[in-house]
Amino acid sequence: MTSDVPQPKNPLHGVTLSAIVEHLVDVYGWEDLGQRVAIRCFQVDPSVTSSLKFLRKTPWAREKVESLYLYSLRRKHKKRVAPIIEDTVTDAAAESDNVWLRDRKP
Repeated sequence: MTSDVPQPKNPLHGVTLSAIVEHLVDVYGWEDLGQRVAIRCFQVDPSVTSSLKFLRKTPWAREKVESLYLYSLRRKHKKRVAPIIEDTVTDAAAESDNVWLRDRKP
């Protein structure tokens, strides 16, 4: 049941379920993964093989795992793109104009 229709906006397109589970285990570890997605295959004697069997049979659990995977990718991207912080002006005139610094006692 494969489709040859390109899916440029689908971040899960071309990513196997096995790759998703392995990525989540690398990022969170089994214990944290079992807390984030409360399914037994992550909590009791976890393995990639048993997780794949369960996730292929259970659509709601697979949706949760895919959602966590997308969240981890967004979080990873946000960490990689650091915000630009402008240099702060420290001269006396600028400090006297700043309401927060004006009433501060040295």
